[in-house]
Amino acid sequence: MTFVDELKNAVTPRAALLVIGVLGLQLLFIASYVGALHKPKPTDVAFGVVAPQQMSRQLVTQLDGLPGGPLDPRAVSSAAEAREQIMNREIDGALIVSPEGRTDTLLVASGGGTVLSSALEQILTQVEGSQQRAVRTVDVAPASADDFDGLSSFYLVVGWCVGGYLCASILAISAGTKPANRQRALIRTAVMAVYAIAGGIGGAIIIGPILGALPGSVWGLAGLGALVVFSVGMITLALEALTGIVGIGLAVLIIVIAGNPSAGGAFPLPMLPDFWRAIGPALPPGAGTWVARSIAYFRGNAVTGPLLVLSAWAVVGTALTLLLSMRHRPGADRADTSATATATATATTDAPAPGTGGSTAA
Repeated sequence: MTFVDELKNAVTPRAALLVIGVLGLQLLFIASYVGALHKPKPTDVAFGVVAPQQMSRQLVTQLDGLPGGPLDPRAVSSAAEAREQIMNREIDGALIVSPEGRTDTLLVASGGGTVLSSALEQILTQVEGSQQRAVRTVDVAPASADDFDGLSSFYLVVGWCVGGYLCASILAISAGTKPANRQRALIRTAVMAVYAIAGGIGGAIIIGPILGALPGSVWGLAGLGALVVFSVGMITLALEALTGIVGIGLAVLIIVIAGNPSAGGAFPLPMLPDFWRAIGPALPPGAGTWVARSIAYFRGNAVTGPLLVLSAWAVVGTALTLLLSMRHRPGADRADTSATATATATATTDAPAPGTGGSTAA
């Protein structure tokens, strides 16, 4: 057999295409992560200003005109209102100007990301210094001392996402190349739901009572985890039902390559480039990270939108999985089994008897 023949046997055209696809995913992985995270800087950070009316207008204009546009300032009526807006995740920080003294107060929320809080402190210290004023920082939603850089929420959600698409991948290939018929699709959906509940509860217990990395409701986090795992798992099953084994790669593309760097985990959304900031909230890792932080540090506020995003992925994934299973021909499995049996019987009949070496006596 020639080398070319060996090569054709070793790498089929289908395998070659899959290898090329994997190479594409690898390059996209590098481009997405490095593109999103290599040069973080705050841009259009929602920021409140509490000051006397005339001073407030001037300060808002001054902050809005900072080089690079790091802030998106707006006037807020009072310090109490500024705190409430931060806790509702409407703004990421606020400056409270003291009319009598020369020391103002900067409100931040490190629970939403310590990197962003530090960036706001640096920006406002420079601005206040140029006016011969000082600033003191008050953290109204501090990250846990055991939650370094506020990353625990992100890592928790990443773990749930990984579990979701790995479980779905295993379920899809458990029957070999057989496509999911209606009964098989229903069983896989049920298994995915049970797995999601177990994964959600397990993750919440590990990160809360066991490690103490996140405060907040354990059951709230468990419910979020179940939804994240189920939504990722079902969209993976749907993609596999639609495209076969390529669906696993598509799930990796959506969840890992596009979703993780845009989730606002390592760097909060206001510090990401425009493209990743735009897609992050619409993908499961970003929606899940936002909700996890809200549960842990912001009294569970501002979670309706992200929960609807996760629910939409779950509903679409489930609907597609079940609908695509209806195109499976009822007799396909029997035909596959019959063909396999016939091929086996033929091979057995044609094979030489043991010990004959395949030769016939002259």
